[in-house]
Amino acid sequence: MNIRHQEERDYDPIIQVLDNWFDGRPQAKLPPRIFFVHFRPTSFAAQEHDRVVGFLAGIVSQTDPSQAYIHFVAIHPDHRKRGFGR
Repeated sequence: MNIRHQEERDYDPIIQVLDNWFDGRPQAKLPPRIFFVHFRPTSFAAQEHDRVVGFLAGIVSQTDPSQAYIHFVAIHPDHRKRGFGR
């Protein structure tokens, strides 16, 4: 498992499978592309075998840098309960 910063190229592949990760519940519109472009230093992708299997989209507060906001976090169902969220 490799944890790295998200990149813009990650957006489309993630959005295409995201609803499936949530058993068909519509989620694909929730993480905006802006996190994959402008908030890369605080947004992460979990990658295994050249495939993103999870991600976290977040930002650090500009007002109080000791606080952060997680906008969206998801992990592929086959990779859950393996400790990646920690």
